[in-house]
Amino acid sequence: MIRFFKKTISIVVLAGILFGSFLVADRFFPVNTAIEYSKVISDRNGLVLHAFLTSTDKWRMKTELNEISPTLREAIIQKEDKYFYCHPGVNHFAIVRALARNIFYGKRTSGASTITMQVARALEPRQRSYLNKWIEMFRALQLEWCFSKSEILQLYLNLVPYGGNIEGVKAAALLYLDKNPDHLSLAEITALSVIPNRPSSLVPGKNNQAIIRERNKWLQRFAAEKVFPGRLLADALNEPFDAYRRPAPSLIPHLARRISHSATGNIITTIDLQIQTQIEKIVYDYSRSAALQEVYNAAVLVVDNFTGKVISYCGSSDFEDSLHSGQVDGVVAIREPGSTLKPFVYALAIDKGMLSPKRIINDVPVHYDGYEPENFDKQFNGPVTMEYALGHSLNIPAVKTLHAIGRDELTDLLDRCNFKQVTKDHGKLGLSVVLGGCGANLEQLTGIYSALARNGSWIQPSFLEGERISSKQILTNASAYMITDILSKVNRPDFPLNWQSTARMPQIAWKTGTSYGRKDAWSIGYNKRFTVGVWVGNFSGAGKPGIVGALLATPLLFRIFNAIDYNPNESWYAKPADCEERLVCPESGLVPSEHCSRVVADYCIPNVSDMQTCDHEQQLAVSVDDKWSYCKTCEPTIGYRLKWFRMMEGTVQQWYADHRIHFEAVPPHNPACEKVFKEGGPIILSPRPGTEFLLSRSSPEPILLSCRTEENNSRVYWYINDQFYKMGNRVFFTPAAGPVKISCTDEKGRLRSVSIAVQMIDL
Repeated sequence: MIRFFKKTISIVVLAGILFGSFLVADRFFPVNTAIEYSKVISDRNGLVLHAFLTSTDKWRMKTELNEISPTLREAIIQKEDKYFYCHPGVNHFAIVRALARNIFYGKRTSGASTITMQVARALEPRQRSYLNKWIEMFRALQLEWCFSKSEILQLYLNLVPYGGNIEGVKAAALLYLDKNPDHLSLAEITALSVIPNRPSSLVPGKNNQAIIRERNKWLQRFAAEKVFPGRLLADALNEPFDAYRRPAPSLIPHLARRISHSATGNIITTIDLQIQTQIEKIVYDYSRSAALQEVYNAAVLVVDNFTGKVISYCGSSDFEDSLHSGQVDGVVAIREPGSTLKPFVYALAIDKGMLSPKRIINDVPVHYDGYEPENFDKQFNGPVTMEYALGHSLNIPAVKTLHAIGRDELTDLLDRCNFKQVTKDHGKLGLSVVLGGCGANLEQLTGIYSALARNGSWIQPSFLEGERISSKQILTNASAYMITDILSKVNRPDFPLNWQSTARMPQIAWKTGTSYGRKDAWSIGYNKRFTVGVWVGNFSGAGKPGIVGALLATPLLFRIFNAIDYNPNESWYAKPADCEERLVCPESGLVPSEHCSRVVADYCIPNVSDMQTCDHEQQLAVSVDDKWSYCKTCEPTIGYRLKWFRMMEGTVQQWYADHRIHFEAVPPHNPACEKVFKEGGPIILSPRPGTEFLLSRSSPEPILLSCRTEENNSRVYWYINDQFYKMGNRVFFTPAAGPVKISCTDEKGRLRSVSIAVQMIDL
């Protein structure tokens, strides 16, 4: 009994020494499991979109644990290591059996390597020798000590060789069968499991019949051992094996190249492959037709409004088109955004209480320190509502609005939404920023429009699953709703009249944009579900007459919406709680006074929107013969009458006159009112009245027009022979020969005129 006890103690001590020695060896000689995997980019459903070689030019794609199906797990274990879950990494019984068989036959007839030992050999390849076998067994014990059985099986499936530069089940499944590992059938799993035993003689595409014969041998063994159901095995035995070497997946090349620099291993994107494929086909076909107009490039980005995730990323119409720089990523290329920023200027003005959809803005000439914006068609429209100005994409009302709220309000908003070029150029930007005088890209514009779709809440577009997303409320629900209501109307000039499928017009809100020189055509639209950004143009920067947002980009936008989310019965946006309706005077868009004869419905934000009462009509004192008007200073006690007049700026009056629209102008102010007449209004300093100018017929010198105004009223408008010329305190003009009438008026309608004579001579 004592002897037995001593032997037991000796065994325990010896085991302890061996175990301690193992721990020490493991501490100083750790197993290296650092494996370089190919970067594999998948869509949100796990389908592989793009893959890159490792630095050693290997296709080694990491098989995740969730890709190891029960069938794959069972088939590999039954074939390679039946007792995988029972041994500690080394199967001593298998070693004894293999040793006996090899001695009996005088040569190596069978091995005793477990799955764990095969992993150890793959991690540290060595020549076959007894010493190296001991090292391999030690490494196997280390692996079992450090990792779970599932993790070891995962390592095996990632390292098993398949000939050439292909390693691992996932790379083999994709490159030979165009499938993910979890989509493989039992027959395919078994076929792939036999290839590593004879990679030089079992080459998919060359030796498929030999692979089938070897596969069926193992399937019959599985049947004999009742590993899988009989019906499943019968189907597997009859399944063909149509495998051959395929090119690696190379979808979404622009996004793949973009994110591959900052991520490793398996990268799961937010892309939906089905939608991505649809859009790529639509963009490719559309660009082929646009090429007839010498327009060769297009880019599209689609954002899921509920999550802020990008579900389709099309950087160009054809990545392989090297002739037209197809590898340029049009999603991130900085371009002029044209008119696409106008909705946000109006939204900011709405949130400040300065505007509402029915508020009147005068579309007449303006001048801001030398900057004189023009409309796209070079015409003026006179008094227009804000919704008309936005719906018709008028430039002057947009610039006026930005001037009223301050340029920094817009640039600060863009800065908050990661418009990096705007942030960089902040100090250089002027009022022209609202007309596209800044740099922006498709990703930024699509992102900020998706904020309108989310009732004013902005989220940075996300490309990777699992990214942390935060939101910013950049606009109120009310202003976002009002802008959406305007942009969803189809009675607009930017509706493409040649749109072939107006019967299937998607219900969306959208805005177009065209950059200066017609180099960039934009159209960005949204509904509750998606925001789609479209850019069409040339990466070379070449402008063409046909590059207009409404004509070139919007038809593509409509096609995309019809393909991915056409649902005419889908509910539209409901009026939010912070948006109410009120009656306003249509002449001004303000709260009607008792003298307003008509009213219309308009939206407003309670306690924010301007509550000013309309005063577009005023009662003035005029002479009995309507020749003169009187102010309070010179109003006579008798010999006058009170009369109602429609009040308007001088430039608006001129616009009415130019368009032959009848209106009753306020009579000239009483010339006897010395104080108002002489101290108020502009005083023409140049040219002097009655001056005669002798100018060269071949190269006439321009004449300076300058004036002095009241301190708080510096904007004046010049007219030549009663035709509007320019705005500003100092301007030049080149006259024609003959008498010339020069007039200057301020915003209050006060007018000064001088007459000069011009004679052309030969010098």
